[in-house]
Amino acid sequence: MKYFYFGIILSIIGVLVSLFIFGINNASLITGATGVVFIMLSMLFSGSLVSGDRMRANYSSESKEDRRGRLETTIRLALIGFPNIIVSLLFYWLSN
Repeated sequence: MKYFYFGIILSIIGVLVSLFIFGINNASLITGATGVVFIMLSMLFSGSLVSGDRMRANYSSESKEDRRGRLETTIRLALIGFPNIIVSLLFYWLSN
């Protein structure tokens, strides 16, 4: 849960930076970019961006502890990214 809260704090910081530097109209861009970066990192760490053969090779060669650690990292990065995406969509929807 603390990673979700960290994502909320990052989205608030992104909105405040946008408000003071760029104007409130760019709040969706800053929070959206932050969310996309964390979601892409989550996809990279999950191993979902490789071919099926590479995925099977990675699955058979890694230990359960490594797999659990990779899954935890993936979930943590996604939990940081989702609040930013939600805030970005809200600001985009409200600005139009």
